[in-house]
Amino acid sequence: MSILVVEDDAALARSLTRGLREAGFTVNHAGTGRLARSLLAQPDLQLVLLDLGLPDDDGLKLLAELRRTQPAVPVLITTARGRVEERIVGLDAGADDYLVKPYAFGELLARIQALLRRSTGAQPVQQTLADLTLDLRTRTVQRGAEAIELTPREFDLLRYLLEHRGQTVSREMLAREVWQVRSRFTSMDNVIDVHISRLRDKIDKGRAGSLLHTVRGVGFVLEERR
Repeated sequence: MSILVVEDDAALARSLTRGLREAGFTVNHAGTGRLARSLLAQPDLQLVLLDLGLPDDDGLKLLAELRRTQPAVPVLITTARGRVEERIVGLDAGADDYLVKPYAFGELLARIQALLRRSTGAQPVQQTLADLTLDLRTRTVQRGAEAIELTPREFDLLRYLLEHRGQTVSREMLAREVWQVRSRFTSMDNVIDVHISRLRDKIDKGRAGSLLHTVRGVGFVLEERR
C-alpha cells in the first residue's frame, strides 16, 4: 500500500513517515506542491495525506488536480484549518476525510484504514438505478446516454444515495457520512438542502421519471417510482 504524505512541516513529516512505515505502508513524502505534483502521478498510489498550507502552493488546487487525474484515490486532508466552514470547503472540493491538527496518530491510522477498506472493498465499480449510472473508478455520471457534470460533493452525495437506494436517509445521516460533520451543534440542514436541490436539477429536471424524492419531515430517498 503506497501513501503520499504532502506535508511541509519536516518534523511532522518524519514522524508520519516512520509511523506509517512501521504500520506496513510504503511512504513517499513531498514538502512542496511542486514535488507533490511529480509524485501524484505514481500508478500504484493508494492514498494521499494532504496538508493545505504548503509554502509554494494551495493544497486545494492540488486536490482539484488529483481529482481530475486519479479520481479514485482517497484523499485525507490533515490541516490546522479547523473551522466547520473550512472543513466543508475541503470536503466539497473532493476530499474523502478531514482531520484537524493536532491529532493522535492512532486516529489517523484508523481513518486511513477505513478509507482504504472503502476504496478496495467489494463495492461494485458502477452503481446504477433505472437509466442512471455512476462510475466510481472514473467518477462520472450518466443518465441514459447523457453525461452529467457533478461537483465532487454532489458526486459523493449521489454515491451515498445510490448505496442506500430505496432507503430514506436523514439530513443527520448525510451530514455524518457525506460531509463528515459529527457535531450535534453544527446544523448542516441548509447546506444539504442546497446540494440536494442542485443534484435533483441535474439528474431529474426535464426527464420523464424522477429518481430523487423528498420524504417530508424525514429526509430523502433515491428510487424509481412508477
